[in-house]
Amino acid sequence: MNAAPRLPTVLVVDDEVRSQDAMRRTLEEDFSVLTASGADDARQQLERHEVNVILCDQRMPGLTGVLFLKEVRERWPDVVRIVISGYTDSEDIIAGINDAGIYQYILKPWVPDHLLATVRNAAEAQTLQQETARLDLELRTATPVLRQRAAHKLERARRTFGFDRIERSAGSPLDSVCEMAARVARYDLSVLVLGESGTGKELLARAIHYASPRAGGAFVVENCAAIPETLLESELFGHKRGAFTGAYEDHIGLFQRADGGTVFLDEIGETSPAFQVRLLRVLQEGEVRPVGGTRALPVDVRVIAATHRELEQRVREGLFREDLYYRIAGATFTVPPLRERVGDIEPIARRVVEEVGIELGRPGASLSDEAMACLMGYPWPGNIRELRNELARALALSDSERIEAQSLSLRVLHGQAGLTATASATPLPASGTLAERLDAIEAMVLRETLLRHRWNKTRAAKELGLSRVGLRGKMARFGLEG
Repeated sequence: MNAAPRLPTVLVVDDEVRSQDAMRRTLEEDFSVLTASGADDARQQLERHEVNVILCDQRMPGLTGVLFLKEVRERWPDVVRIVISGYTDSEDIIAGINDAGIYQYILKPWVPDHLLATVRNAAEAQTLQQETARLDLELRTATPVLRQRAAHKLERARRTFGFDRIERSAGSPLDSVCEMAARVARYDLSVLVLGESGTGKELLARAIHYASPRAGGAFVVENCAAIPETLLESELFGHKRGAFTGAYEDHIGLFQRADGGTVFLDEIGETSPAFQVRLLRVLQEGEVRPVGGTRALPVDVRVIAATHRELEQRVREGLFREDLYYRIAGATFTVPPLRERVGDIEPIARRVVEEVGIELGRPGASLSDEAMACLMGYPWPGNIRELRNELARALALSDSERIEAQSLSLRVLHGQAGLTATASATPLPASGTLAERLDAIEAMVLRETLLRHRWNKTRAAKELGLSRVGLRGKMARFGLEG
């Protein structure tokens, strides 16, 4: 009799025993669950066990969740990292996502079905990444049957990560970005992708890779801001046994793993001048020398770099090498933040609700017009990542398959990321006819009243001295209801 397959292992890090027990009960049917009460205990568990996914509370004695997950990223890079936090921690979480290489963050109070679905997806993501890394080897060396299987995997990856899978509206600013990127993908040019965290820079990079002649090779990702300088060289270029303390065996770097494929260097603007010199040499000469190695090894890779920094400004300030900048910026694309492409919010939100609904076992989930209006009025500082978490939470807390405005968080409901309404209020138009300016004022009053009453039309109509029919007519006129 064949032994049952090993369940993926999840490590729950939380200083509250009741929270540990609750997450264990939620996950234990699908996963092998380990628990730790803090960072020290978690390190011991990671050293003793092969962990696939780690769930870590943000607020713990000593290290915060983000700081601990940053350490995990450095020492156990293959572990998928998820942080759990309250809304009061959201700004810290968003700021630390790149540093810690966080896969997802879950807002409190978490819902069992959402938690389970998120962890399942994390485990599957790890498996998919491993399969993608093996794809090139299979294509080169496998028997015809296995080669055909690998080709099917490649076709699935192309369908999953193609340019048409980057959700956007008709006429979106992303249309021109994707069109130009698709043209550039055919040629072996280095690419630089600019944009805020959570805007989808990696999605664009993957689409370029799978539209290129290198699609059969590996697509390897490294966040340059997530690991220390000394380890970054080892991670990218490899090291020889004994090169430094802790180097107990030879390590193949990401450039070698990506030979024939693409290396995606996220947050390249955070690298030091010394590292930039090393990277420039690799790009110029097409070969890497592992740390502690005596000879260089040839590599054939395409480099796609990304950063949220103004890289040209950093060049002028002497913080980034000009020669390296021109080496990586063969073609440059900017992914605008979600607040600058409001029209994309609706198709993205509907797609996310569909996906999250399936994850939570509610495949018929949808958004009300009022809820959609609130989503489109919020600036989304965390971009698509924040939007996904908001919708997952709203659906989990909703009593029906339809997400109403009342299920959204207060800051989204009021259309502001800060604490005061005045900070994000829409300014009055500075030009236009009297009728146009009066219409703008009327629309602002209408929206503000609806927001205060959490989109309850009966109460809003009563305050404004309108009938429900009259209110609906004005909402349709000003685009507040589809």
